[in-house]
Amino acid sequence: MFEQLLSRLGRALDEAGLPYMLIGGQAVLLHGEPRATVDIDVTVGVDAGELPRLLDVTRALRLSVLPDPPEPFVAQTNVLPARDAATGIRVDFIFSFTPYEQQAIARAVRQRVGDYPVRFATAEDLILHKLFAGRARDLEDVRGVLARQGATVDGGYLRQWAREFSVLEGKRDLAGQLDRLLAEFPPQ
Repeated sequence: MFEQLLSRLGRALDEAGLPYMLIGGQAVLLHGEPRATVDIDVTVGVDAGELPRLLDVTRALRLSVLPDPPEPFVAQTNVLPARDAATGIRVDFIFSFTPYEQQAIARAVRQRVGDYPVRFATAEDLILHKLFAGRARDLEDVRGVLARQGATVDGGYLRQWAREFSVLEGKRDLAGQLDRLLAEFPPQ
């Protein structure tokens, strides 16, 4: 079910020339401990001004766009939620255009899913996304990625971005939180 949709999704985004990476539960399945996930989170490396191109992709994939009309919702949230009619799987497209997100998309790794190489966030960028979100489930996902990837994660890259994010309101302890997690699962 997910495999076919992920393959179609990766192909359609590549054909549309929209840079992207899968994050969330799908990336956790690649890099971390297996867990149930019921949706697909896609970071798209463009701003909301590219909504018409993304709507073309949703039509090509036969995804139902959930907000009607989508423009005000996207303007407010930078997210375009959609649902695959055939499977009921929700797909959230997240418009992302910060320098960090552009770098993370450029670093994304291709993993063959079905018949197509789909772009997934690296383990490091998945850790940073999950750490930034900061919910209990996200922190468990970080532990699962660190437990599985262990000594292969780039601690320097993680610490650099965690320090940069720590200047944001509500994220002041991000670097300290990362250090505590890395102490549990030391990288190289």
